[in-house]
Amino acid sequence: MKSYLYLSLIPEALIASMLPPEKFGTYLATGTKKRTRGEAIFFEIDPDFKSDFFNLSSIKEKCVPHDDGEPKKTLYLSIYRVIENMPLNALKNLYLTTDDGRVLELEEGTFKQESDGDLHLYQELAPVTPFITSKLNPMDFCKFITESKNSVSVPALAFVELQLGELSKDPDSPCIRQLPYANTPHLRDSLKELNEKPDKITKTVIRSVYNDILFRMVKNGFFIGNHETLKYYPFPSIEDLECKYYAWWRSAQTLCFKH
Repeated sequence: MKSYLYLSLIPEALIASMLPPEKFGTYLATGTKKRTRGEAIFFEIDPDFKSDFFNLSSIKEKCVPHDDGEPKKTLYLSIYRVIENMPLNALKNLYLTTDDGRVLELEEGTFKQESDGDLHLYQELAPVTPFITSKLNPMDFCKFITESKNSVSVPALAFVELQLGELSKDPDSPCIRQLPYANTPHLRDSLKELNEKPDKITKTVIRSVYNDILFRMVKNGFFIGNHETLKYYPFPSIEDLECKYYAWWRSAQTLCFKH
């Protein structure tokens, strides 16, 4: 029986499994008694991946069927410093799982950066998990957060950009009815502070967010990178979500209204 290797983002972990991606995502979201039901995001890792940092030798011995023939669902190989020690070229497709276990597969794409002057809202996924407002576009944001010369930085980062609506251009805009974020006045104040302070380029809105992803508010897609490289996984268009991925999209919209 085939074994797979996955990089989970919530929480950050390197996991071996005998489940293929769709079944693995469903299991992470709904099939374990060790955690409450919730969304999952993970990458499939190249099966030829080799590492001096991770102990991959145990996969052959421990990732085997149970005595009753059931496949081994999860074999945790690491829960610490996973992203920073994972070569980006080892990452295959990205999978998004709603909290009722529906899985959407995203392929890597090319990010086309535009200089629009808008403000941005990012949810960092791993290894840290704050909500951040910023003047920086995704590419520059990743470079800034992973710059080791900065007083606060991480070696690598996975994150998603979320929609701000009219607030991206005007933090004083009254048009915030479609924004489901908690404490919108604080979000507005954070954006205004960025506009008022030329030297300030990022502002923390929420220090830590656990296991909750507003899939319906994704602006463009998901990113993972370090100071040299940024990989981009574009989110489907509304047309494709409503036609090709209707079941997943309906789940993502309905369940995320709990926020």
